Amino acid sequence: MTETRTGGAGACGMTAGAGAGCGAAPGEDPDSLSCLMAQAALGHRVLLAALLAEIGLYPGQDRVLNALWANGPMSQNRLAAAVGIDMSTMTKSLQRLERGGFVSRAPSPGNRRISVVSTTPEGDALRPEVRRVEEELHRRLSDGLTPEQVETLRSLLGVVRRNICRETASSPISGTELPVTVTASR
Repeated sequence: MTETRTGGAGACGMTAGAGAGCGAAPGEDPDSLSCLMAQAALGHRVLLAALLAEIGLYPGQDRVLNALWANGPMSQNRLAAAVGIDMSTMTKSLQRLERGGFVSRAPSPGNRRISVVSTTPEGDALRPEVRRVEEELHRRLSDGLTPEQVETLRSLLGVVRRNICRETASSPISGTELPVTVTASR
């Protein structure tokens, strides 16, 4: 994804109030909650991808590593469930992490059909860098907000996340689950 910035453009090349990228139909309010959340989500993804690229990771690989650091070696199925992604996405992510030397997969001693994923010493060495990325992302996202506003935003987004999870749980087109827990240092 290439980001183009022009004079006066805000995050992700969007001008405040222009509704760029939010999918607002003609006549819809580009400053609606839906548009603002879409713009914030896009900006978050673009910024996180850029920060992760600096340390040689793709988006989502930080979540895989965080799950392994928090829980230790895990089966590939359990890891996919912990991160909240489908198995095909997990397989692709693990292949890239293996090529980078950050994780290894081995057959489970109890059931050789099950693959157990572990971090390697090279993967463990990334831990401080991933923490730095998380802290930098938090710093940039909360720039201009007071600590109280950050806590209020966190609380409100938690409510929105629960609403989305509730609504998508019964959706026949959802196909993916949203993780309800996030492990990140602050």
